[in-house]
Formats: sequence, C-alpha cells, structure tokens
Amino acid sequence: MANAERASKPRHAVSDRPVLHLIGNSHIDPVWLWQWPEGYQEIRATFRSALDRMNEYPEFIFTCDSVAYYEWVAEIDPDMFEEIRQRVAEGRWELVGGWWVEPDCNLPSGESFVRQGLLGQRFFLEHFGKIATVGYNVDPFGQNGMLPQILRRSGMDSYVFMRPGRNELSLPSPLFWWQSPDGSRVLTYRLPHEYTAGRDDLGYHLDKSISQLPDRWTEMMAFYGVGNHGGGPTRANLDSIRRLDGAGAMPTLRHSTPARFFASVRASGAADELPTWTDDLQHHAVGCYSAHSGIKRWMRRTEHELGAAEAWSAVASATGDRPYPSEPYGRAWRQVLFNQFHDTLGGTAIEPAYRDARDQLGEAASIASRNLNLAIQSISRRIHVPAEPGTAPIAVFNPHAWPVRSVVELEFGGLNATDGLTDDEGTVVALQPVQSYATVSAWRSRFAFEATVPPLGYRCYRVVPQTPRPTTSPLRVTATSLENDYLRLELDPATGRITHLVLKSAATNPGGGDELDVVEPGRSPAAVVDDTSDTWGHRRLAYDDEVGTFESHRVEVIEQGPVRGLLRVDSQYGDSHLTEDYVLGAHADHVEVRVVLDWREHEKLLKLRYGTRVTAPVATYEIPYGALERPANGEEEPGQRWVDVAGRLGRGGSKAIAGLAVLNDAKYGYGVRDGEIGVTAVRSPIFAHHEPFIPKAGVRYQFQDQGVQRFTMRLVPHRGAWSDAGLTRRALELNQQQTVLIESYHDGPLDRSASFGSVEPEGLVLGALKHAEDGDDLVVRVVETIGRAADARVSLTAWGRELAFPIGPFEIRTFRVPRDRSAEPYETDLLERPIAPA
Repeated sequence: MANAERASKPRHAVSDRPVLHLIGNSHIDPVWLWQWPEGYQEIRATFRSALDRMNEYPEFIFTCDSVAYYEWVAEIDPDMFEEIRQRVAEGRWELVGGWWVEPDCNLPSGESFVRQGLLGQRFFLEHFGKIATVGYNVDPFGQNGMLPQILRRSGMDSYVFMRPGRNELSLPSPLFWWQSPDGSRVLTYRLPHEYTAGRDDLGYHLDKSISQLPDRWTEMMAFYGVGNHGGGPTRANLDSIRRLDGAGAMPTLRHSTPARFFASVRASGAADELPTWTDDLQHHAVGCYSAHSGIKRWMRRTEHELGAAEAWSAVASATGDRPYPSEPYGRAWRQVLFNQFHDTLGGTAIEPAYRDARDQLGEAASIASRNLNLAIQSISRRIHVPAEPGTAPIAVFNPHAWPVRSVVELEFGGLNATDGLTDDEGTVVALQPVQSYATVSAWRSRFAFEATVPPLGYRCYRVVPQTPRPTTSPLRVTATSLENDYLRLELDPATGRITHLVLKSAATNPGGGDELDVVEPGRSPAAVVDDTSDTWGHRRLAYDDEVGTFESHRVEVIEQGPVRGLLRVDSQYGDSHLTEDYVLGAHADHVEVRVVLDWREHEKLLKLRYGTRVTAPVATYEIPYGALERPANGEEEPGQRWVDVAGRLGRGGSKAIAGLAVLNDAKYGYGVRDGEIGVTAVRSPIFAHHEPFIPKAGVRYQFQDQGVQRFTMRLVPHRGAWSDAGLTRRALELNQQQTVLIESYHDGPLDRSASFGSVEPEGLVLGALKHAEDGDDLVVRVVETIGRAADARVSLTAWGRELAFPIGPFEIRTFRVPRDRSAEPYETDLLERPIAPA
C-alpha cells in the first residue's frame, strides 16, 4: 500500500485518550566527538533526509533549531535551502530555538545570550519571514535563571529543555511557568526520557517517555528521531507511529510541533493552573563549569573585547568620520556564538576541536582588537595635544560608563630616572617602574601609574623630564604584608596563606567604626582534590575529596613603591607549580591576585579557597545579566565573574554584616561551604571521556589543562551585603581594562579629557553600546545588576542625547537612538524591534 494511501486510512480513536504530541527532530552536535567539518556534512545529510521523509510521509513534520545550520545549508546548497523555505511556509518544517546554536546555558555572558537571539531570530525573519516562538535547548547542561526574560524579549513565549533530568532536579510538573527575577515568564516543558530515539520501532522509546509523565495527564510532548550525530526520523520510526497510534493503552499520537503543543495547552485553559518556578534549573554535569580552562579564557576575553570595541566604534562614528564596522562585528559575533555550543564551551569535545575553537575565537578577538584600535586612535588623533619638546603624551581610555580609578601599565622607550608624570591639569602623578616585557635593551622599560578617567572617555597624561616623582604614599609594604588606608593583607611566612584581610575603618565607612578582619586564618589553602569523574563530572555534586595542598617554598617582596606593592608566593604540589602575586594599589580597596599555574596533575582538581569569618553565610553568584543566592553547602555551582559570601562577621564581639567577594577574569566553577569560597582553578580529566567507559591501562590518553595558564582574581572585602559592594561594575573593570596609548603632538577639536557618555545610578551598567543591525541608529542596552528598582539616567554626550526611565530589579531595557536628532529615541525588544507603549 502506498504511503499516502496508508496515511488516509480511517482511525478509530477513543475521544478520551490523552494526546501525545510527537516532535520529529534530530539533535545535531556540530562539534563533539568530531570536528566542525564533519558536523557541517552531517547537517547536510540530516536535512536532506528530513526533506525526503516529507515526500514519503505526508503527515510527518520536522522540527529543527540552531540557526548556524541553516546558514551553512544556504551557503553550500542553495537549492536545498529553498526546499526548506517552502516546507517552512507549508507548516511541515518548524523553526524553533531562534538562537545561533544550543549553547551552554550557564557560561556565556548575558550579552552573548542576547546576541544568540538577535542574530538568530533576525536570520529567520530575513530568510523565512517569521521568527521562532519557542526557546529550545534540549541538550545543554543546566539553565540559568535569567533565560525567561531574555527569551521573552527575543520574541519567544515558551521553552523546551531536558537537563537537569528528573533524577537531578525535582519539579512540580514537567509543564510549568518559569519566571526570572524581573517577573518575565515562559511556559516551559521538560522532556521525558530522551530527545533522541533509535532507528527502529518507537514502541520502547514511547513507553519510556510515557512512564515518566505524571498520573492522569491529558496532553504532553515526546521527541523522536536519530540524533547527536544527526540522522533524524527514519522510515521505521514513522511506520511504527502509524502502528502504535491509539493501539491498546497507547495515547493518541499526533504529529506536531512544540509551538502547536504550547498553543493547545493555552487554548485548553490548563496553562492557568500550572505551577511557577522562580529559580534556575540545575545541576547536570557540574564538571563542565571548569573543564578546559583554555576555551573558558578565550571566550571571556573575546566577549569583553567585542563589547569594548563596539562601544568605541560607536563613539568614533559619532564624534568623527570613522564608519561603524557592522559586517566585521557580525562575523566576529557569529564565531563567538558558534563556539558557545554546549560541548565546545562546556569542555567536553575532543582535543582537536579546541584547536578549531582557538582559531575561530582568535579571529573574533582579532576583529575586535583591530577595530578597537582604529576607533581609539581615530579619537586620539583628534585630541589637542600641544607640543612640549622632550615630553611624551599618553592617553588613557575608559570603556565603562562610570569613572574608573585604577593602576595601568605602559611599555615605554627611553624612560629616565629623572622623568616624572603629570595629568591633563599639570598635577604630578606618582609613577613606578616595573619589570618590562622586553629584555633586549635597557632603553625599553615599563611603568605603572594610577589613572582616574571619566566615564566612557579618556584622559591625557605626560612623561615630563626633570620632574620629581612623589615619594610619599599611603602604601606600606613588609616582607609578609601589604597595607594602605583601606586594607591590610597579611600572609603566613611559612605557608604563604592569608592570615588577615582587614577592612579598615576608612573603607566604605567614612564615619569610622571597627576594623573588620574578614578572613579565617588557616582556611585559605590551594587545595588539590581527587577527581576521577569523567569530563562532564557526571555523578558529582561537589569536589571536596582533598588529597593535598600546594606547599609554599618562598614568600618575597617583588614591588614596593608609591603606586603599588607586590608580594609573591611560590608553591608546589608534586610536579605542579603555583605562583600567586598579591598586589595592592596605594588607593585600592581590593587585593589583586595574579596567578601563574603550571599544572601537571592527572584526574585531579585545584581549588583556590578563601575562608572567611562569616557566620550564617549567604552565598551569591553572578549569573548572566543577574545574580542569584544559592545554598552554602559546598556543591559545585556555575557563576560568571564573581561570587560573594556575606553574613554576620565573627563569633564574638562585633556582629557587623560584612563579606568577601572573589572576582576573576577566566573561571566559572565555584563552591561555597559555610563561609569558605572555593574557586575551581583547573580540572584535568581525559578529553571527551564519558562514563561508563573505564580508561584502559597502557593507553596514552590526553588529559586537559596540562601546562601553564594565567588568570587574575580580585579579593573584595566589604561592609554590608553583596549588593552594597558594586561587584558587577568591579568585575567589568577587571575584565575590560583601560587602554593606554602613547600619543604625539597635534592639533585637534577635542580637549585633553572628555566623557562621551555615562549611566547612573551605581547599580546599572551598559550591556551594549552599538549600531543597530539594520542601520546607523545607536542601540543602548541598560542592565540593572543589584536587584533594586531605580530611575535610570543615561547621558549620551557624543550624540547630544539623554535617556531617563524607570528600571526594575535585574531588568534589561534596550533603546534605539535615531541618528536623525529630530527623531525621538524609543524602546525596543532584544531583536531591536519597537515595543509598543504600554
């Protein structure tokens, strides 16, 4: 019997049978146990197979996400792409997800999640005339709690995921409302059993899926189709659906799509009775937060360089004649988004895949750095720098929309012992020679100085001959301590561990008060932990099987001057070496820890631990465009650039509320047990090792993270709760540092110090400052970061504009500022489409 005739044979359905919406799909990993060229081919083959099955089975509907795959097909096979366009128009091919790939849903930055939807949904709209309405991440390893807001503001009102599974996180129902801290919510479904099925009859697969559904269900959803390495629904799959539909106790099986399922739930009124979940969705594969340090570091760097480059390019376009480089930035972001794929960024792919990721992210970072340099130098060449023979002008550029005071460093040629430094008003500024990167000539040197630069602006300094350098400083350095008017750090000379980190009465407390020592002596080791779990860290919730610590063999003073002090601690465990440089600036209210780690261990993990004297601790983690409290129970947690523990300080006497935050520029895995913060610095599992496989004796496996890596942390003691410490701004200052540029004499229309924009109050940051995807209008994204409603004020000095608007706790608001100054700015969604006034 022909397929079309078989499909038309009447059914004797039972009206009260529950309905199971069947979603024909193929989950495709473009990178995992293979490199991207193999993924490229598997996508071609899978899409061809899906189109062929549609010709054979008129009832079959195919669902597919990941916009990158559609771009690849359009690139390699335009005729197939046109077939897909036709099937989409017919309703036989369903567009879901709206993101470039299925990324890791914990590790990318908040702005990266926005760009996943911005680039993805705009591609769908351009080529298919519609966007996805269902968010779709069936394979990633946990879901951060800000996703509902990002999804809703990217045009999606529903969400499908699978991990964490039922055995990892208990939910009140597989179907529920998921709500982010700002109040946005999406109708959400956790898949039962699996998103893939075998090639043959679906009876067993559907039985397993149905067995995981709650009692007395009436309408649910199950996925089928060969996946991971592509494939899609097979003839045997589709034939078995015809056989099983309504057979015995089997429910009515309906070829469907996620959007049709969610629409049916809403139409039935059942959505009104569903529970609401207000937390993130964790945990699955906690080892992915720290597997492969390289991909984490490359991603963090590239995200921040692109953000700074876009902002300066926008400023350069507004203040001069420098065109905004939209096409290169789009290309760079596509490389970033593709490498956020969950097996790539999660660290679980094969070793050669990371050579590809390094090169692709390197391309994106190079685009960012080239265009940042072009933008900054196009501004700098227009600064009026009068000629003063013998002097050397310097310009310092601040990428942040608030004033920044920080120590910067500069490689310099020909610095003399009698040279000094002055600011734009002629005031002498302390200068401190430090070790140069160059060792071939005494002519080349390096120095550090403290620069105070206006928001999203610059300030000029000069190296001036025969200028006495200031010798007085609030900084005091001994063999084992660093101290200024704000902080005092003391190290144990025998172990190199922190014994005291004292927040002095002047710090954040002008009225005086007791000094607060936030550190618990003896509880800050560099701990080595046994880790025989697979690359994902399956079956693990915490890493606490400590097998040793790094032992210090030297504590020494490296720098001691008016600008900063530096104590170096060298330590060793086995064949691994750890160098920690503790740095305190003369006016800093944090201690910087510069880490150089030469790691030679296998199947072990390094935790850098910082014990505090906090009792009844509250642990708070930065998540993408938000922050979230989690239990201080030692479990491994994903976080972005900072983690904080706060509470009552001390077990007697003073009971002040205080805490300690740890900021970093490369790490994402943390654990807080009681008052101790642990930062997972490195893991060394075998590449792409998945349980239950047991490594075989005599086989030479490749272990992750062998060799030297560098990263930086900052220890921020604070009075009050985390929300009083400005942590997100501080973390941005660490990850997006000021740019220092040697200049020359020239005329120009710009003053020697200027600001091009700012945002207030202190809890707000600019998530993006860029040109619109479809023109030269300015796009301004403002994010509330401390969980407090505020009246936002955005000054766009370079554009002659001001924005004022209310913003709620952890809210993301985006505005489009027309280049035509006679046109009013207006709010948009995250796809840069206008939002109708409420």
